[in-house]
Amino acid sequence: MKISILAIFSAMLLSSLSGSVFSEKMDAGQGHDYRTFHSKGDVQYGNIDDSYSSDLVMYLAGNQFMVMADLIKDFQSKNTDIKTVYVETIPPGQILKKQLLQQGEINGQKTAMNPDLYASVNINHLKKLNSKGLMNEYMIYTHNKLELMVAAGNPKNIRGPEDLARVDLVQSHPNPLTEGIFKFYGSEMLKDLDLHEKVTGGKECKGCWAVPGKTWFTTRHHRETPQRIEEGTADVGIVWTTEVSHAKREGRAIDGVAIPAPYNKQDKVAYAIGPMSNARNTENAQRFLKYLAGKEAQNIYAGYGFIPASNEELKIKPLAAK
Repeated sequence: MKISILAIFSAMLLSSLSGSVFSEKMDAGQGHDYRTFHSKGDVQYGNIDDSYSSDLVMYLAGNQFMVMADLIKDFQSKNTDIKTVYVETIPPGQILKKQLLQQGEINGQKTAMNPDLYASVNINHLKKLNSKGLMNEYMIYTHNKLELMVAAGNPKNIRGPEDLARVDLVQSHPNPLTEGIFKFYGSEMLKDLDLHEKVTGGKECKGCWAVPGKTWFTTRHHRETPQRIEEGTADVGIVWTTEVSHAKREGRAIDGVAIPAPYNKQDKVAYAIGPMSNARNTENAQRFLKYLAGKEAQNIYAGYGFIPASNEELKIKPLAAK
């Protein structure tokens, strides 16, 4: 009887672990986009309740997820009284619409509607908050540009964005509903190249085939696109250049194909951040903004391939409503 119970318990445990791994693979590790950084160095994932209680709470555009560990570690080393920092890195449009302007949930848990800081790749998101009385000031703190992500060695011999017209390619792109990279920049690039209708089929959706068997729109591109390319279910995807750098740094089977200016939108892509008017930790938010404008933080972003902001951009300015 004891052996039987042990066997059953082992089978249950194995099944649980297998399910966890399977779920992680299926969601491309999206649970890692909700992190609590502790001053002692440990990081906890998916503790959504920490959005209500941490010493600093930030909801940020997801494509800077790779910077956070180094950035927050350095910030906390200089601000030792800030014991916990909760950071969410998902599409900023999704944050705005589903967490700041209405009560949102993550995995069935309600998330705080009043983070201390919110950042987006589209300043109009911040202006929308200003019109609602939820944000009064902002600063630009870094820049980025578009790049094509391909499999290691570029087996399809993709040479540039014009190749997105090829019928032999399966594409994986950020969705146009919640992903600012595509909604504001990728779609504009495709229109500049007269490829928008061909690539998207004129469809706007999320986690779906825009063009059956040819163009997939992701749920969270910075995790899904590299996974799909590694698995061989996609050949190419529009991403930020920093995401190619990060994937290669991690030793993933990924390469990048540069997109020339002005198609890469490097003159337009600016990351804007501002403190929420209803924040709990207003002083800590201001301390982080001051840190973010400093040399150490700017160097950390540059080390991940981001383009530094100018001294003028790093000054906090008043917001004008959209």
